[in-house]
Amino acid sequence: MKASTFVYPWDINGDPAAPARIAALGVDQVTLAAAYHSTRALTPRHPRHRIVTAEHAAVLYPPDDRWNGRELSPCPAGDWAPGDAYGEAAAALTAAGLEVHTWVVLAHNSRLGADHPGICVVNAYGDRYPWAPCIAQPATRAYLVELAAEAATRPGARGTELESLGWYGLAHLHAHDKTGGVSLGEAAQYLMALCFCPVCRTGYGEQGLDADALAAGVRTALEPLWQGAPDAVEGWPGVEKLLGETTAAATRAWRDEVARTLQEAAVAAVRAAAPTGFQVLLHADPVPFHVGANPGVDPAHVLSVADGVVVPCADGPALLTPFAEQGRNGAVIAANFPIVSGMGGDPGGLAAHLTEARRLGATEVRLYHAGLASDADLETVRGALAGR
Repeated sequence: MKASTFVYPWDINGDPAAPARIAALGVDQVTLAAAYHSTRALTPRHPRHRIVTAEHAAVLYPPDDRWNGRELSPCPAGDWAPGDAYGEAAAALTAAGLEVHTWVVLAHNSRLGADHPGICVVNAYGDRYPWAPCIAQPATRAYLVELAAEAATRPGARGTELESLGWYGLAHLHAHDKTGGVSLGEAAQYLMALCFCPVCRTGYGEQGLDADALAAGVRTALEPLWQGAPDAVEGWPGVEKLLGETTAAATRAWRDEVARTLQEAAVAAVRAAAPTGFQVLLHADPVPFHVGANPGVDPAHVLSVADGVVVPCADGPALLTPFAEQGRNGAVIAANFPIVSGMGGDPGGLAAHLTEARRLGATEVRLYHAGLASDADLETVRGALAGR
């Protein structure tokens, strides 16, 4: 089972020992950030720093002139990843014998939303989500497709993993997050993710819905939850209970088509820019109405578009099954396990998790995240990979 670990360029650059240390884990590949959102990250072994603050979403390489005159364009990184930070790190990792794939975060960008508030998701209360560009808007779609093509196909990369290529919602860990005071289940999260920007309002109309009535219905449905009532029904049946089956289906018809066509366009753009044999994977959740970094997809559709998927397995590997059941020969189904104990990961259970993931159809494994993990966590991971 092929193994890869996620890393940032700042984990590598300035630390000559880092590439060999990562190779010694027993991984075959590194998934290296090329375009990433804002973060504050620990670097527990770096000789020059212990904390890196990425102040805004940025590309970690010099963007080219394709962006000249465009309405939306990516921001270069600041001093946390100067110059071609991605290229420098990729060269060092390749020299250590590791295959390098790009890690590209797309529809999750609070800098873009702050600079261009009109492109953001707008919820039923009129609140904008600056971290969530609305993927229905033409300018956003053009930006995301072009960014995917540029960031994914960095020189020497053998493939890419596209994160956040779909709808984003409320749950985000944005800045000092204070949104947990009311517990919202899957159904309520979906309602809070419904966008009411002008493009989406028109889209709902094309599905036979009145956008004002839909927004009022969302607010009415959520009111008991703000008062402390639990979601009565979970999952998609809960959405249908809150909105009504016909209305719920119409919202999905609009949103699913927007997400599917964006995924198709972005993957096609990457393939057009990439060399032959370049691998394209999407971070994905098999529950189609889910939103976030691993957006919900239809497993059959996404495996007809991309070479495979990276599947979140923090809560166990059960989400692998809907992808494995498609039975597409050659499809990559990568189980993504957190390995940082201090962030809720379970490196001690990794060996057992790998066995179960393989049984459920995983063909590869992803480890989040070698740059953030302690020495003790990395030693445990090394042992688990040695026995895989």
